[in-house]
Amino acid sequence: MNRLTNKRILLGVTGGIAAYKSADLVRRMQDDGADVRVVMTRSAQEFITPLTMQALSNHPVHLDLLDTETESVMGHIELARWADLVLIAPATADFIARLTAGHGDDLLTTICLAAECGVIIAPAMNQAMWAKPSTQQNTQLLKQRGVSLLEPDVGLQACGETGAGRLMDVPDIVTALASRFRTARLAGRHVVITAGPTREAIDPVRYISNHSSGKQGYALALAAIEAGARVTLISGPTNINPPDRAAVVAVQSADEMLAAVMSSIRDADIFIGVAAVADYKPVSVENQKIKKSGGSALTLDLVQNQDILKTVANLENRPFTVGFAAETENVIENARTKLTAKNLDMIIANNVADTSIGFNSDHNETTIITRTITGTTEAQQPKMSKENLSRKLIELIAEQTTET
Repeated sequence: MNRLTNKRILLGVTGGIAAYKSADLVRRMQDDGADVRVVMTRSAQEFITPLTMQALSNHPVHLDLLDTETESVMGHIELARWADLVLIAPATADFIARLTAGHGDDLLTTICLAAECGVIIAPAMNQAMWAKPSTQQNTQLLKQRGVSLLEPDVGLQACGETGAGRLMDVPDIVTALASRFRTARLAGRHVVITAGPTREAIDPVRYISNHSSGKQGYALALAAIEAGARVTLISGPTNINPPDRAAVVAVQSADEMLAAVMSSIRDADIFIGVAAVADYKPVSVENQKIKKSGGSALTLDLVQNQDILKTVANLENRPFTVGFAAETENVIENARTKLTAKNLDMIIANNVADTSIGFNSDHNETTIITRTITGTTEAQQPKMSKENLSRKLIELIAEQTTET
């Protein structure tokens, strides 16, 4: 398996001689499965052309902070939300200084300021510039703020001098990126996740269902795998390829999903119920297609499905249980009620009335409510990709389950 499969990397290129290596870096990241977009500073364009980077990345190169030809005048926000990771390679001393000072005077610095995902810098400069106290202090400050540093290599430089300051070798950069997505936070744990909708049959042709795409559940499965967990993904009908190394159980109805969950839950450490399980199903399913009858109304008798989340949360030796509350009104209040009524450890609330997030969207905006000994805590998450939200959730779940 390619190490960066399905990962979205935003590559920032700044103005140093090592910018020529960014072309090879794009190719290497793509070969490892990444989707790569490129942002170039003005000085970077003096060393390598945007046309070269566009041809290699197969995407337009982003150059200007204020570009009226882009789909959104807030392009830096959209790019920051798109990325799973922002990589600046090469990162010059000037760019590092501006990033440390919190500047937002060009497209690349504003993306870094707006990014909810991780930011990595790979410095490249003359050995004397790298050794200067100001540069060292700047990199240390960035590291304290959560920016990751790929230390430059030692060797012969373009200026003819020898010392530390060469851009880390491209294959080593790609390996470092891959390791960024791999942790051991859930090593040895078994995580069971439900995803997608259920379909409750009316007759051989028709069914009751909902708009769930399965994207959030599948993203959580991938994030749990990245964290070292053994993952069982119980999925209703979706159009998504399942993540590699997940044990996938395909189901249709709520009853099938319940049966699959109960057969998988015995040794589970964590259960995450993301699926939009139908609350009701027809009392009886017709053996033949129901025909129209002279324009008269059709009445369906429905019965409530068993609540899968509540069932798991009330098992005698239950796993850490996480639910989702997809609401259209009173979002936080309804989520708090579900947390208590279903005996959950954590619930993630989101407003599915907003079509830019939730069902079928690639993004989500949520509030995470966690039950504690003294009550509950709430943490609002800004709009971000479902992949980035999933990594945040897995990290938080890992912290909670380590404490318990």
